[in-house]
Amino acid sequence: MKNYLLLAAISIAFISCSNDDSFPVANNVTLEFQNTFGENTIVLGGESSSLASVNTSEAGQAHRFAELKYVISNIRLIKKDGSEIPYNINDLDNGATVIDHSKPETLNYVLSNIPSDEYKQIKFGLGIRSDLNTLDEVSFPEFYNNAGANDTEMMWEWGTGYRFTKIEGFYDTDNKEMSIHTGSTIEDGEGGHVQGVDAYRDITLDLSTNAIVGNSAPKITIKADFDKLLSGNSYTITLSSGSGMNDNATPNIHTAVEMEKFVDNLGGNSSNDFVGMFSVINVEN
Repeated sequence: MKNYLLLAAISIAFISCSNDDSFPVANNVTLEFQNTFGENTIVLGGESSSLASVNTSEAGQAHRFAELKYVISNIRLIKKDGSEIPYNINDLDNGATVIDHSKPETLNYVLSNIPSDEYKQIKFGLGIRSDLNTLDEVSFPEFYNNAGANDTEMMWEWGTGYRFTKIEGFYDTDNKEMSIHTGSTIEDGEGGHVQGVDAYRDITLDLSTNAIVGNSAPKITIKADFDKLLSGNSYTITLSSGSGMNDNATPNIHTAVEMEKFVDNLGGNSSNDFVGMFSVINVEN
């Protein structure tokens, strides 16, 4: 009888400690990215594909994607009281990821050990902050290898930094090539390239309902609407091929001025648009 009473006392004490607010329960939060044209999930396809999603821009240009990749980093969750919980914001190996539409496994990114609380907002970067945007294989070998893999290629060939978005496809009825890459690098005037225009964009999204972390592992579904590429909040863009200062489709030598238009459409202009192509469509607690 004494042994049973002792076990009961221990169990009660354990339950009491487990429910104590001074020992917050950590849990996972999954970010699920859905890449769309408007309301429709994008289907990739080559030049002769009859299945690839076709979108028509506000300027009347039909376009479709063969490749679609972008980098998410600098993730922060905002509590109901307004305080901010950063998630490995200075560690690309554990706090950044490449979303690759051709690889379904990359569309879900799991944040681990998030403190128990209610969260009302999420912030993240499209691209990589300038202070981390160097090809640092020593400090961040996992992200470096993932970004540089043959089927990923999220690095500039000249080795000054990472690509933030990589979009390949075709436009107009004659299937002209579209190749749009963004990143914080420009020509230095001496045959090389340096970081110049800041193509990193900070995204702030209100959650559709508070994410409750603790006894459950919430999933936040984020839509990336690539209709905004050409028909964005900042610019309505018409694609043109060539090597002139205003040509912006291919070859991929468009000027920093033309690149920034795509950047502002996708990631916001950092002055009155902090969402760009992104929105939260669901929170599942």
